[in-house]
Amino acid sequence: MSWSLRWMQHNTLRNQMLFGFLLVMVVVLSGVALVTFQSVSALLKNNAKVNIQHTAVQASGRLEGMLKQIDTLSTQVATDNYVQQLLLKERDGFRTTFAERQRLSEIIHMVRLYANGIKSVELYSGSGRKMFPLDGTSLQDRVDADSVTRAAERKGSLVWLGADPNDPGVILAIRQVRLIDSNFDPGGYLLVRMNRDVFELSDLRQDAEGGYELLLVDGERERIASSLAEMRGEDVGRIVDNASGMIRMKDGMWMIVRETSAVTGWTLYILTPVSRITEGITVLRSAIAVPALIGFILYLFLSLFLSTVITKPITQLKRTMRVARLGMLKPVENVSSTIEIRELNRTYNEMVENINNLIRLVYEKEILQSRAELKALQAQVNPHFLFNTMEVLYRSLHQRGERELADFVVTLSEFFRYTITRHQRDEWVTLKEEFAHIEKYLHIMKKRLGERLAWKIDLPATAADVPIPKLLVQPVVENAIVHGVEENISGGTVTIAAWRETQGDEIVIEVSDNGAGMSGPALQALVQAMQTGDVPSAKGSGVGLVNVERRLRLSYAYPPGVGGLQIDSREGEGTTVRIAIPGRRRETT
Repeated sequence: MSWSLRWMQHNTLRNQMLFGFLLVMVVVLSGVALVTFQSVSALLKNNAKVNIQHTAVQASGRLEGMLKQIDTLSTQVATDNYVQQLLLKERDGFRTTFAERQRLSEIIHMVRLYANGIKSVELYSGSGRKMFPLDGTSLQDRVDADSVTRAAERKGSLVWLGADPNDPGVILAIRQVRLIDSNFDPGGYLLVRMNRDVFELSDLRQDAEGGYELLLVDGERERIASSLAEMRGEDVGRIVDNASGMIRMKDGMWMIVRETSAVTGWTLYILTPVSRITEGITVLRSAIAVPALIGFILYLFLSLFLSTVITKPITQLKRTMRVARLGMLKPVENVSSTIEIRELNRTYNEMVENINNLIRLVYEKEILQSRAELKALQAQVNPHFLFNTMEVLYRSLHQRGERELADFVVTLSEFFRYTITRHQRDEWVTLKEEFAHIEKYLHIMKKRLGERLAWKIDLPATAADVPIPKLLVQPVVENAIVHGVEENISGGTVTIAAWRETQGDEIVIEVSDNGAGMSGPALQALVQAMQTGDVPSAKGSGVGLVNVERRLRLSYAYPPGVGGLQIDSREGEGTTVRIAIPGRRRETT
């Protein structure tokens, strides 16, 4: 509660304007700073990515140049005339001699002479017999059958196999040697074994000043080379599968740039720490924060000054209005040069003048209305005069022996006494009194309709003392006679009954007739009139079912969407109206 009071005390227009100005300033500065920061960061990252991509293309070009050189040299060996003759001889079933195989050294060592990083070059016959070097191993001892099949499918092209299973420090490449003089039939295989260090691209990392990390992966997702010694196999899989270009490693976020070789099918990955790319963002953050802070302070003082200038005349107007509560409204003096404030003061002064004129006008109208009501009361017929007249009429008829007419006058007198002598509109009576009044009304209507009108009344003792608004049921009975029985040539019977529901305190009053009834459109129009409150014209008393529904809603607390009247009518069969009286009345003040 104390916090709420403190908030109400400080919730002034000046503080609201000050808070609004500052909020707008903070939002604008934050938005500009955020957009600038994001734009510059994105620009730095894009520029870095372009530079790294250029580096990847350069590195891939170097690697492809080296591999193309090896491909060219190995092609020269495979197409050498002497190599072709020996392989053709082996294919025809003649084994080459030791001396013939030893002469291969000059030809094969040419590859090692002109290319760096080659550990050895081996030549095998079509059956897998090793022809050079002369160590007696076979092709099946070096590579598996799938690698030999791949080389055969490439039909003489160099196939890079990746790491040597027997020597992890060696990268293997194999090509099938085709016999030129025998319609390019398969004649043997040339196996190139390269040192793995050649693929580390250490010169490229030196050019990058240690900012990059390199990863070379073959087509089988096997690592060929990596500058990260602690990189595990699962890390390689995450890098290869990554499609977003960003990956989180154990030491932070890294940007990934890849370049795939068209010669080997290998992919070179260059990993760059995001922190290195965004080194300049820290300076940018400071460059944005300092001006933003200075601007905020200046805007704070400017907002304080403006809010004070704007709200000072309004505060004076508020004081004038507060003083006006003690007496007559008084105009306020114009003390501001601001156009809007002067217009506000002028409007207020005009409003004060109009209100004072209205007060005088209302006072004069009240006097005139009081005089008019007095004259209307004087012009009303005194109910006592009416009852005295009917008493004289009753005695005169009784003396003449007109007992039936005398009893009718008594009934009519009691009917008027119940109807006219009510001191307030919301007078309440018991259900027994209301039913007695209805029975008198039925006797009166009996004189008019004769044998065409019959009725039944059923009021149990449990419901007799229930209070209801006066004259609530009589308009419904009148509606049943006028619109039901009277319009039916053969007449009809009106049944009035009441009972208490077995569950709850609700009382149900039912008025039914077997008269003319209503058509579907007429019933729908009546229900809609009760929902909207539009009172249709009524015959006789002028009080219809719509007025009864309105009185029920004013007297009782019904749930939302639920009314007090229910109507069921069929044309030619009659009408039934049920009045639901809840156990709880509406609270009135």
